[in-house]
Amino acid sequence: MKSNKTRLARYRRHARVRAKLKGTTSRPRLCVFRSTNHIYAQVIDDTQGHTLTSASTTDPETKDKLDGKVKSGEAEVVGTMIAKRALGLGIKEVAFDRGGYKYHGRVKALAEAARQGGLKF
Repeated sequence: MKSNKTRLARYRRHARVRAKLKGTTSRPRLCVFRSTNHIYAQVIDDTQGHTLTSASTTDPETKDKLDGKVKSGEAEVVGTMIAKRALGLGIKEVAFDRGGYKYHGRVKALAEAARQGGLKF
C-alpha cells in the first residue's frame, strides 16, 4: 500500500501545475485522474466551473472496447473517446492537465490518443 507521503506529493505537484494552468471557454482544461484500476478524463471550463464532457474506463460505452486490453491500452480507448466527445461539442484545443502524474505510461497513452483523435494541446 502506498504511503500518505506519496499522495501528498502528488497533491502538491498538481497544485503547482494548477496555479499556472486555467481552462477557459475557448481552451478548456483536459484533466486526467488515474486510480489503480481505472483512468478518468474530463474537459473542464474553469471560468464557469463546469465539466463539459468526460470519459473513463467505467463508462458503459467504453466497457465493451476494453476486453483483453492492458491498462495503457484502456487509456488509449479513453483518450479517443474524450477526443470524440470534445470534438462533438466543438472543442478543438485544450490545455492538458496531467494531474500531478508523470507524463508516462497511461497518462501519456491517453494524451497521445486524444491528439490522434483530433484535439490540439
